[in-house]
Amino acid sequence: MVRIRGKIGDWPVDLTLELDAQEWALLAGSVQIETPAPEAASRAAPVASAEDSRWQVAQDLLRQAQQMDGPQLLADLAALAGSVQAGKRLLVRLRHCPQVKLESGGETPIYRWIEG
Repeated sequence: MVRIRGKIGDWPVDLTLELDAQEWALLAGSVQIETPAPEAASRAAPVASAEDSRWQVAQDLLRQAQQMDGPQLLADLAALAGSVQAGKRLLVRLRHCPQVKLESGGETPIYRWIEG
């Protein structure tokens, strides 16, 4: 049995997974863990991906604005990311970010930056 507790945004999560021995064996057989050699891990320098930099810019955008309605924020994120789909992914990440509070703004949600 595995129990997962935490939060997704403001929502509490309490999930319990129960697997029998055969299911655990099947799961263990499908997981491949690759451990890099210690010297290779120490040589590898962290490189910021384009997605990481877009995520940082998305947070900065809302932080500077302090609050934005959902449609405007999505439009800005889509322009930033280069597509509506990528903008939606950033919007979902913001929705679950601990520094972002989602409020009802009538017909559209309001994303508000809060200092944590």
